[in-house]
Amino acid sequence: MSEALTLTAGLLSSREYVEVRFGGSGGQGVILMGVILAVAGTRDRRHVVQTQSYGPEARGGYSRSDVVLANAPIDYPQVQGLDLLVALSAEAAAKYSDMLRRTGFLIFDSDEISSPPLVEATSYGIPFSRLAIETTGRTQTTNILALGAVAGLTGVVSVASLEKAVLSMVPKGTEEMNLNALRRGLSLTPEEWRRPSA
Repeated sequence: MSEALTLTAGLLSSREYVEVRFGGSGGQGVILMGVILAVAGTRDRRHVVQTQSYGPEARGGYSRSDVVLANAPIDYPQVQGLDLLVALSAEAAAKYSDMLRRTGFLIFDSDEISSPPLVEATSYGIPFSRLAIETTGRTQTTNILALGAVAGLTGVVSVASLEKAVLSMVPKGTEEMNLNALRRGLSLTPEEWRRPSA
């Protein structure tokens, strides 16, 4: 198991330029996911751009957050092709999957998305919502748990920087709960990363 983990962890850690999109419905916390990842990236001394977009509805409308991480100054702030799409809703997976590069990765909440879109990129389904409830008793921590899983699988930011970013961004009084969710996501094993059958 440890060998398999070594082989799959850090899928994006060697790339000098990475374009990431978090997509979901309003209220799922995807904007916060992008902000936390961006803060962690700056702590890792990388060049970072973070942008966001969401519908007029407070809950239920679309929501997305984009992060570009690079080892050199970033010339263009918008994503042009995705190395990583993290989808917390079926709508987000369907709407944004066509932007994935063939060498990219789709990570989706298998509790919310039973039939992920067929993409040439590599896909992983993880039951983020169920794991969040099992870990903290609250679905509100799904986004933080998912962020931990993303970092553990891709290595796009360091664990130390991500933990510090989470502590600096989550509401006061929820730090320990969110750290528990983050660490549960980080501890996912290869057996828990479900590869959808083609």
